[in-house]
Amino acid sequence: MLSALLSRSVTAQERVKYVSPLDGASYDKCQEVFKLYAIIETGGKQLKVEVGQSIFVEKLDAEPESIVVIDKVVLVSDAATKIGTPYVEGAKVTCKVVKQGKEKKIHIFKYKAKKGSTRRKQGHRQPYTKLTVEAIEA
Repeated sequence: MLSALLSRSVTAQERVKYVSPLDGASYDKCQEVFKLYAIIETGGKQLKVEVGQSIFVEKLDAEPESIVVIDKVVLVSDAATKIGTPYVEGAKVTCKVVKQGKEKKIHIFKYKAKKGSTRRKQGHRQPYTKLTVEAIEA
């Protein structure tokens, strides 16, 4: 069937029909497709995380190879979704600290036109913490 699709031009409806993983699947098979994920809040930002994923967050006070528990979980979802107001009670995400580091340097250059002595060059490297998500508990 795939060779027939490749040999001729295909309409958008036909393309969706053969690409969709849920095409013709029963409800039980649809349950297997959902992955456990959570939306956490750290460093003033919200991130969608899954188990095994590596994420970069604002610098945390933790040593490399230590365990960090994030309890500010906004949403947890697998087959059913739990939405917090503002956070889901009892939910937590356990992460392992991989490393502490700094991002690439950005250069800031300020000057005022037609003023010969008003020039300022400055650099900044934002510190970060790299985490690996170990577990999500709802």
